Amino acid sequence: MNNSWNDKLSPAVKAIPPSGIRKFFDLVTETKGVISLGVGEPDFVTPWHIREASIYALEKGYTMYTSNSGLLELREEISKDLSGSYGVNYDPRSEILVTVGVSEALDLAMRAIVCPGDEVLIPEPSFVSYAPIVSLAGGTPVPLPTTMENEFRLTPEQVEKAITPNTKALLLSYPSNPTGAVMDRKGLLALAEIAKSHDLIVVSDEIYDKLTYVGEHTCMSSLPGMRDRTILLNGFSKAYAMTGWRVAYAASNPDFIGAMTKIHQYSIMCAPITAQMAAIEALKSGRPAMKRMVQEFSRRRHLVMQSFKEMGLPCFEPKGAFYAFPKTSVTGLSSEEFAEQLLQEEKVAVVPGSAFGNAGEGFIRVSYAYSSDDLSEAFRRMTRFVRRRGVFPKKVIGPGGIDFVQKEGICQNL
Repeated sequence: MNNSWNDKLSPAVKAIPPSGIRKFFDLVTETKGVISLGVGEPDFVTPWHIREASIYALEKGYTMYTSNSGLLELREEISKDLSGSYGVNYDPRSEILVTVGVSEALDLAMRAIVCPGDEVLIPEPSFVSYAPIVSLAGGTPVPLPTTMENEFRLTPEQVEKAITPNTKALLLSYPSNPTGAVMDRKGLLALAEIAKSHDLIVVSDEIYDKLTYVGEHTCMSSLPGMRDRTILLNGFSKAYAMTGWRVAYAASNPDFIGAMTKIHQYSIMCAPITAQMAAIEALKSGRPAMKRMVQEFSRRRHLVMQSFKEMGLPCFEPKGAFYAFPKTSVTGLSSEEFAEQLLQEEKVAVVPGSAFGNAGEGFIRVSYAYSSDDLSEAFRRMTRFVRRRGVFPKKVIGPGGIDFVQKEGICQNL
């Protein structure tokens, strides 16, 4: 008898490490009195009129399967929204697929286009699931490190240098989780030209498109020649505070969407009908509530940036999403050490930057999708923590006061 069932597991699954986020938050559940800034989930409840639409649908008996592609009315509303927001048009009958969250949409996209040995270029730091999903599809994830000095933006030179005969696709996510970085239209146009010249598919995760605070969001598929070459992913979780509803969509040419739908129909069948009814209401009349939530996120963003400035941690100003990505290597600690010690000493939970790839080492991800009271108290505790490690604000107190000399963000009392 075989005593090790591990031997029966798929090698591909065994090769994938556990999620760096979930691994860390196993520690959080064991600690009382924690203020968590780690989960990318709005603290707002889904607006009432959206919840009411779902309740009303349930009361009317909408408890059945939908089409594999999703309710046609929802796909029509998605098509209208994309056309009105970005001027890009999709046929709701053949070019839009409703999925169970963007996570499923991404999985479907990779399984539909990736062949064994295909390479997929992924900017880092990146969301924790990107590389594993590529690997599970039989592909090879190729990380492209970005830096705080370049505002975590991907450059055309990086992409050109990384392309090989095996390169199949470029996976983008702007605004970015975990950095809050955005790509402007000029930068995306340069990447689009590379994609066209090398016949690459672009998978563009734009779940944070409505949470853009500086400038305007540019939809990748709206760029010249990119509509059919792009698999556009988006959903309702972030902008409409609908994380638990698990409803999203993919939009692309009929071949890509048709292939993704085949996988979807055998693995998932369809997204829950009540969630789809709620999504219809969100698109029809949810924009005012969404804008109010976005305004509040932007206000918190300023609070977060001011807090990091005051405590002496260098931080790139996030221009989208609801994350900050401060540089914690100035404390002399690794990302995991910083996060674990902060949790143990001050009961504040953040995510180590290393969870988002090697390029995230030396940083932490802080979500500001939390109340101002929680943020203020968490930063008060975090300030105490970094002070004990010799980190002070970037300033020099002149004659008559205490003089400080700064080196790499660490100030020493002379």
